[in-house]
Amino acid sequence: MDLRSIMMGVSFSIIWSSAFTSARILVTAASPLMVLSLRFLISGLLGISLAYMLGQKIQLNRGEWSVVVIIGISQNALYLALNFIAMQWIEAGLAAIIASMLPLIVAVVCWFFLGEKTGFTGILGLAVGFGGVLLIMLDKLSGSSAFLGMTLCLIGLAGLAAATLYVGRMMSRNKNVLMIVGLQMIVGCITLFPLSLIFETWNIEWSTSFILAFLYTTLVPGLLGTLIWFYLVRRVGPVRASTFHFLNPFFGVLVATVILAEPLSVRDGIGVVIIMAGILLVQMSRRQIANSD
Repeated sequence: MDLRSIMMGVSFSIIWSSAFTSARILVTAASPLMVLSLRFLISGLLGISLAYMLGQKIQLNRGEWSVVVIIGISQNALYLALNFIAMQWIEAGLAAIIASMLPLIVAVVCWFFLGEKTGFTGILGLAVGFGGVLLIMLDKLSGSSAFLGMTLCLIGLAGLAAATLYVGRMMSRNKNVLMIVGLQMIVGCITLFPLSLIFETWNIEWSTSFILAFLYTTLVPGLLGTLIWFYLVRRVGPVRASTFHFLNPFFGVLVATVILAEPLSVRDGIGVVIIMAGILLVQMSRRQIANSD
């Protein structure tokens, strides 16, 4: 993996992890599906507008439209919506830790169903990384986190894994990335808005922190982070891209500690070191397989 890919991956992880903290601020002050639908609408319209400025048009083939619909539903309407709902009951750091299990799910699917090669070092790396995640998670489970919230995060994670694999298979040569990013957010809005009307009583407790969190979530994780993720998956593939989610516990817990004053323990630090070792092993394995081919 080259330096640019590593920088993209780390930048994505920081942005993605910080979204858990901003989401936590939003859901404590507003109805989660309502505020997420609004975020998708604004991010989507901005993405489409920028795509038009760059010469991209809504002239997609059948495969590209399938990317828009499937990712819009699985990543936005499923993964993000369930995480927003879950963070009414669990800490932002714990939600980030659960999300960091994405590489394990993606790798298992690729091994057993897609026939992708993975050496012993890669398997060991994923196991080590998962062990680090588990170490941090056990520390967080000693608090008052709700089982329902964790279950919703896990279900949403399955949706994100499906979206990640689909992006890797369908967008390797796609030049309309920004347009697809904008359109899939509109799909997320269209999917969630009716559910918000049916199941939620709309309420917003306006404050400076709410406004700042909404702007940040809409522009940075919502638009910039998603764009980086799409380009990263296209550049290095879904398995290697998803390994950067192993950094989510560190950045997620760190940002939540600084912004929300969530607790940070020695075990968190140990877990992060273990996770980083797991990432190194996975990357070494991928390089060995690439060289052997």
